[in-house]
Amino acid sequence: MSTTFVWPVRVYYEDTDTAGVVYYANYLKFMERARTEWLRSFGFEQDVLIRDEKLVFAVRSVTVDYRRPALFNDALEVTASIRQFGKASIDFEQSVIRNTRDQEELLASGKIKLACLDSESLRPKPLPSPIAEVLLSVR
Repeated sequence: MSTTFVWPVRVYYEDTDTAGVVYYANYLKFMERARTEWLRSFGFEQDVLIRDEKLVFAVRSVTVDYRRPALFNDALEVTASIRQFGKASIDFEQSVIRNTRDQEELLASGKIKLACLDSESLRPKPLPSPIAEVLLSVR
């Protein structure tokens, strides 16, 4: 699937350690925000999905490759693109990129698998057809 969603992120002081380097777990937060905004860009709000569809997304697996450190006050772009999806899962490829005037620098890349769950039983639940239709359209 080729459509890539891009979400801008600024590195704040709270994201860094005392050396001004982004703490490794915060890359996962940046990626989470990009996935949430990707979903929102199609008109799906997670609180509404919980309320109306009894649906939540849970991270099932994560693999992250850290290449270069992000630093305090960096302007980053966090991408999210669909690798594949199943009846009750979505696999994302994501990256964290620093753009400077001269170049684009890949700081981290990840593969994240989400499980679609019933919010009450926490058992797998099929993706609602409106979301599945969006996933088909962004191939």
